[in-house]
Amino acid sequence: MKPQLQVGGLLASWSFVFLFLSSLGSGNNETDQLALLALKSQIIDDPFNIFSSWNHSIHFCQWIGVTCGRRHQRVVVLDLQSRNLSGNVSPHIGNLSFLRSLHLQNNRFGQVIPQELGRLRRLEIFNLSNNSIGGEIPANLSSCSKLITFHVAYNHLVGQLPVEFGSSLPKLKVLSVAHNQLSGGIPSSYGNLSDLRKFSAAINNFHGSIPDAFGKLTNLEGIAMATNNLSGTIPASIFNLSSIRDFDVQENQIGGTLPYEIGNAFPNLEFLSIDTNQFTGSIPVSISNASNLYYIDLGENELTGGVPTLEKLHNLHQLFVHSNHLGSGHRSDLDFLSSLINATSLVSLNLDNNNFGGMLTETIANLSTNLVIIYLDQNRISGSIPSGIANLINLERLWLSQNQFTGNIPFDIGKLQRLRELVFWNNELTGNISSSLGNLSLLITVDLSNNNFRGIIPPSLGNCKTLFFLNLEHNSLSGPIPQPVISLSSLSKLGLNYNSLTGPLPVEVGNLKNLGYLNVGENMLYGEIPDTLGSCVLLEILSMEGNLFQGTIPSTLDSLRGMQLLDLSRNNLSGRIPEYLENFKFLETLNLSNNDFEGAVPIKGIFTNASAISVEGNSKLCGGIPELQLSACNSIQSKKWRLTLNSKLAISICSGLLGLSFFLFILYICWYRKTKKDLPSVSLRKSLLRVSYQTLFNATGGFSVENLIGVGSFGSVYRGILEYGATIVAVKVLNLQRHGASKSFMAECKALRNIKHRNLVKVLTACSGVDYQGNDFKALVYDFMENGSLDEWLHPVNREDELNNEPKKLSLHQRLNISIDVACALDYLHHQCPTPIVHCDLKATNVLLNNDMTGHVGDFGLARFLPEATHSFSTSQGSSIGVRGSIGYAAPEYALGSKESTEGDVYSYGILLLEMFTGKRPTDGMFKDSLNLHNFVRLALPHQVADVADPMLFRGGEEEASNQNLRKRSCSRSEKIRDCLISIMQIGVNCSGELPKERMNISAAVALLHSIRNIFLGTMPSEN
Repeated sequence: MKPQLQVGGLLASWSFVFLFLSSLGSGNNETDQLALLALKSQIIDDPFNIFSSWNHSIHFCQWIGVTCGRRHQRVVVLDLQSRNLSGNVSPHIGNLSFLRSLHLQNNRFGQVIPQELGRLRRLEIFNLSNNSIGGEIPANLSSCSKLITFHVAYNHLVGQLPVEFGSSLPKLKVLSVAHNQLSGGIPSSYGNLSDLRKFSAAINNFHGSIPDAFGKLTNLEGIAMATNNLSGTIPASIFNLSSIRDFDVQENQIGGTLPYEIGNAFPNLEFLSIDTNQFTGSIPVSISNASNLYYIDLGENELTGGVPTLEKLHNLHQLFVHSNHLGSGHRSDLDFLSSLINATSLVSLNLDNNNFGGMLTETIANLSTNLVIIYLDQNRISGSIPSGIANLINLERLWLSQNQFTGNIPFDIGKLQRLRELVFWNNELTGNISSSLGNLSLLITVDLSNNNFRGIIPPSLGNCKTLFFLNLEHNSLSGPIPQPVISLSSLSKLGLNYNSLTGPLPVEVGNLKNLGYLNVGENMLYGEIPDTLGSCVLLEILSMEGNLFQGTIPSTLDSLRGMQLLDLSRNNLSGRIPEYLENFKFLETLNLSNNDFEGAVPIKGIFTNASAISVEGNSKLCGGIPELQLSACNSIQSKKWRLTLNSKLAISICSGLLGLSFFLFILYICWYRKTKKDLPSVSLRKSLLRVSYQTLFNATGGFSVENLIGVGSFGSVYRGILEYGATIVAVKVLNLQRHGASKSFMAECKALRNIKHRNLVKVLTACSGVDYQGNDFKALVYDFMENGSLDEWLHPVNREDELNNEPKKLSLHQRLNISIDVACALDYLHHQCPTPIVHCDLKATNVLLNNDMTGHVGDFGLARFLPEATHSFSTSQGSSIGVRGSIGYAAPEYALGSKESTEGDVYSYGILLLEMFTGKRPTDGMFKDSLNLHNFVRLALPHQVADVADPMLFRGGEEEASNQNLRKRSCSRSEKIRDCLISIMQIGVNCSGELPKERMNISAAVALLHSIRNIFLGTMPSEN
């Protein structure tokens, strides 16, 4: 025992000595230097070589990212944000006892938040947001009693919020933990954070109720608790917080009522969302007093009563009160619409699925001309449709279905040139269908079913060349089916059943190559079924019952192999039932009843299922399966099918030849599959859900030229619609004859399988199969971007038209927003994906714009995954498939054979940024010899920026003004624009440096662009 005691005593002595020396070290700046070097040792990737300066050759206070106090030469700020650093947050940072600001956001730090950081008693700013940090939030961070900002959003944190924060952080102003996996309840102790301005906990797994103690936070401006599992009610005390601007609790299980005085209680309120909860009661009358409101979403609750006047909400952009129990069916239910006349920026009005009654008056004509969406369906609105609705010239969606509207469709509705969806089904509309609908050339959906329309189908509908869905069923329409309508190749669904239509089915029906649904049942159509119907090879539903059709079923219908339902009942059809129907593998329902068919009923395919077919009312039929209980076919009928010897011999020879051909074909297929080096179907199926060639053929009108919206390196892109009510899609069809197309398809599938970001084009599904000629077919289906590519906006076909106020032009604000969108997408690909992804082909044509002009990066055909340790620039030889990217955008090192890198993408982004704000392509003819877009801008900065900038950016700011005040205002605006452009173009130049290590990190570019938008555009005079 004595030796052991001696060793234990010796260890205790050394521990004491170590602690003593440490305490001595804490009193000098050597401790700080050791702590910083310990942090450096935890970094495994430093793409900007930040830590090269962290050595003994210079004082640590001069190291990059380090700021020291003048008096003690101790570290007070450690700022390594947006440096693309990988590694762990070193616990030795806890030894920086004078530290006040810690900025490590926008990197790729992993592991956990060290407990040792709780020793930083002077710390005021703690920002680790947008990293990959897991584990729990250490409770001992509550010892940092001077904290003002605690920001750890966009990580992988778990566990609960530390209760101790509420009693130990009296100076805390910002607490942001959004986008993590935190759980448990929100501590009531946080009500003691008397200086708190912003509390953001959205998109976590919190449960329980909102603490009543939050009502004590008199300085609180923003509450964001959306997308959690919160329940209970909103404490009444919270509505005493007059400083609130943003209140977002959507997608929870919160109930209760909104207080009567909410508009007075929240006079500064700008954003209010309680969507998808369990709120009851009425909408408070006082809500109009919150005059700064621009967004109101009260949808999907249990609200009752009426909508009060909203006359003071001049800034309102979007109003959603759908899916409640609002209204009482009375005539005054829609009176509140007149109070929206002054909301000149209103874009969306969603009132559907309520109990609104009364009439839609001409007041609607005075609403904002910026309105794009009006949903009034599923209510109890009566009266006629006001003709003044035609004043809403930007309207794209007008849904009035399932109401009690009467009268005619106003002729003036033909003035809504942007209208895409006209849905009036299930009303009591009468009269003729207005021929002015033919003026709406962008129409996709027209549903006028279940009304009382009379007269003919207007032939002018044939002018709607993009019409996908036309439903006129259950009316009293008469006359023939117009040839221009039945010739619309874009049609996929045509419903004309339950009318009084006459005449034959026009032979032009064969033009409907995109048709999947045709219902002309319950009319008075006559004549034979046209042979041309067999050209509609995509038909899945064909209903022709209850007419006067005669003759036989054409043999050409044999081509309709995708048929699922065929109803020819109650006509005067005759002849034999075609045996080719046995081969319709997808046919689920076949109704041939009450005709004059004769002969034997087939016994294969669908004819083996008695519940799936109906042949009753055909007295001349025989045979079939026993369940049909038909009489046996007699011998006379059998003799008709007796074969002669010559016939048998001919059949035997033909069968032998066919068998040999089939055997050789099988051998060829086996050989072909062994030699094929394409993406295996099983692999693809795991990657993406698939659709059939037939579905895409249907969606794009047979890949028609009319639906062609672009041609790229490896294929063509078509506009299409997969099904009724769905969003329009873009279908990228690979040209497999082009070398590298299959590899491009595989790359895009792999890249898009696991990534999801608001600024990346969303892939919906994929197709890998064969076309109707047996050729290989591969395609990807994306969300359709209504406003096309950025290239189309920057470089219109006729630039002179743009300068003359033609529609396609981008403001400074729009360009800056799009540039931020693209940068955020790259930042996500480079720094936030589990494995970094390099796009390799960023350019203006691959940036697509949706209806809100939000930028989306697309076309991942050249994308590459990079190993964690090698995702930065490397001079080693790259892949053998050639230079990455497009001429003018590709990084110069790629031409030398360097591997793909995130710096290469940053170069492309820098060039794109300069293109956006100069209006010049990098391939412009003016760029020759050593002059390129990068040098063109670099040499102009900062004094000649106006000379290289797109003149459209200054339009409206420098023209002659009629008085001195206007001239001053124009001058002020121009100066702001110049300052803004200098800052933006400097970022573009820094991103597009010739050497990879000279280029700015994309995370830093995102941060700077956000700052530019906040600083310049927030104070810039109006462009109007």
